[in-house]
Amino acid sequence: MLKDKERWNEKYLVAPMPKESSEILIKNISLAQKGRALDIACGMGRNTHYLADNGFIVDAIDLSDYALKKVREADNINKIDADLDTYTFKENTYDLILKINYLDRKMFPNIIKALKKEGIFIYETFVKTPLDAGYHNPTNPDFHLELQELPKAFAELEVLFYEENDAINLRGEKVRIASFIGKKK
Repeated sequence: MLKDKERWNEKYLVAPMPKESSEILIKNISLAQKGRALDIACGMGRNTHYLADNGFIVDAIDLSDYALKKVREADNINKIDADLDTYTFKENTYDLILKINYLDRKMFPNIIKALKKEGIFIYETFVKTPLDAGYHNPTNPDFHLELQELPKAFAELEVLFYEENDAINLRGEKVRIASFIGKKK
């Protein structure tokens, strides 16, 4: 875990990070009932702050203690410094769970369990693309989805929205992004 923490701290120090809240969250926050939210791999809090500013009590979890120090102190923000490989989500707790640009498939069943009935899951991350098609792929193949993977992985949820689109990352590279919104039945 210490090696992963150091790697993520270094990434937050060196790599460009988005400052604006995720568009998928801004456009779809109204789908969730205000209450408790979980921001998985929250980074420096761009989405955590948006959730808190919009009336949610937010559990913001990340492995990087450097990133968590950038998350503001607020009564409705609970910062959790934890390794997501071993962290256990509380069942039937969250009205909204958000996961942006982080993939760990082992976590999928726990996300579903952590949602309250009628809870909303918003997820956006990278999709595997052909290497010869001019796309940038994450260096580790475990960090990108297969085509149409999310609707299958979250079949227990009612799919409210799903699409895969091309985008440009902060380094100007072409990437493919999957956007998913599901509701616990």
